[in-house]
Amino acid sequence: MDVSMTMWVVTVLGLTALIGVDFLIGRKPHDVSIKEAGIWTAVWVVLAALFGLSLFLAGERQASGEFFAGYITEKSLSVDNLFVFVLIMAKFSVPSHLQQRVLLIGVLIALVLRAIFIAAGAAIIASFSWVFYIFGAFLIFTAWKLIKEASSDEPEEEFEENRLLKSIEQRFGVADRYYGTKLSIQVAGKRVLTPLMVVMLAIGTTDILFALDSIPAIFGLTQDPYVVFTANAFALMGLRQLYFLIGGLLKKLVHLSYGLSVILGFIGVKLILHALHESGVHVPEISIPFSLAVICGVLIITTITSLIASRRQAAEEGTDGKDADSESAKI
Repeated sequence: MDVSMTMWVVTVLGLTALIGVDFLIGRKPHDVSIKEAGIWTAVWVVLAALFGLSLFLAGERQASGEFFAGYITEKSLSVDNLFVFVLIMAKFSVPSHLQQRVLLIGVLIALVLRAIFIAAGAAIIASFSWVFYIFGAFLIFTAWKLIKEASSDEPEEEFEENRLLKSIEQRFGVADRYYGTKLSIQVAGKRVLTPLMVVMLAIGTTDILFALDSIPAIFGLTQDPYVVFTANAFALMGLRQLYFLIGGLLKKLVHLSYGLSVILGFIGVKLILHALHESGVHVPEISIPFSLAVICGVLIITTITSLIASRRQAAEEGTDGKDADSESAKI
């Protein structure tokens, strides 16, 4: 797309306004209900759909298809990232009424970091076309790693703080409890961070690792910086509400990692084919409509098989529980 500076400014201002509205609505710490989370999740999805549709109506059909493919991929990866958010919340024992504030600021940090990574990625791609080989190989490796982790019987690990977070805690110090929405307080004449500030930084900086997967993945679907940025923005901004909406369902998506591994592997192959094509090798290129069909198909199948597997496991556990009760009664 030939996007003017004016269009970039309007887009950024529009997204900033939406974030501002979201912040004003959730400015008062409270427990987010399923109804509230469901309504706002639907609002963000509809806004993303309208944006993609507006590209189509403006004559940018390819960009529209790329946006929807990128948005769905980024949203799927974001759902997987919610597992880590759950671990972070548990690690820092975040009160339920403060979780929505943590996620809002954390997502804002993530959005800024993504914008930096997208700008860097676009500049690298524009200068070095061979970087597609690296992106493709990395995504295939990530897909293999996801399958390996998903098939492992090891118990769920606890969240471990990264070096940056540990150094910040050592440098400024951390209070021993939460102080509402305060990010820092005075203790014995010294300003220290509250646990709320630390957990916000944890979620924001953890997104650096998430970006290592998502940024190459979306550049495998489109090389348009405008589409990459807007797809990431819409996928991230609805993440807070999605956390509360499907928080209880996350454990039921037992096959999600397998589905994401297939998607990342598919995009990795697409990137390598594109790199070969750019190098003058006559190879078939994968179209956006086909990519969109594969991504949607994999997610639908993964969701269905996950729910079936979870229901079957719950039934087996219920049966085992009844058998145990019967044995106890006999004794």
